[in-house]
Amino acid sequence: MVRWNMILSGRVQHVGLRFRAKMTAQQLGLTGWVRNLDDGNVELELQGEQETIYRFINTLGSLPGIQFSIIRAKKLEPESETRFGIR
Repeated sequence: MVRWNMILSGRVQHVGLRFRAKMTAQQLGLTGWVRNLDDGNVELELQGEQETIYRFINTLGSLPGIQFSIIRAKKLEPESETRFGIR
């Protein structure tokens, strides 16, 4: 089990990314959260198996209208949580 904090930049706000991230995370069994940042980027934390997190990123990046680069990724200690939420 791993946890990552990431900042996504690009076409990430006003395209339904937070909702799509939540739905994708729930389908894949990941926990964590996603939120918009004031600078136009999106921050998210994902927790689960590393390969599942890769799958999440690939799925999210292939959705229509969303284009992003990961401008920061930081590995964190896993937390005790049971769901993925929008902040």
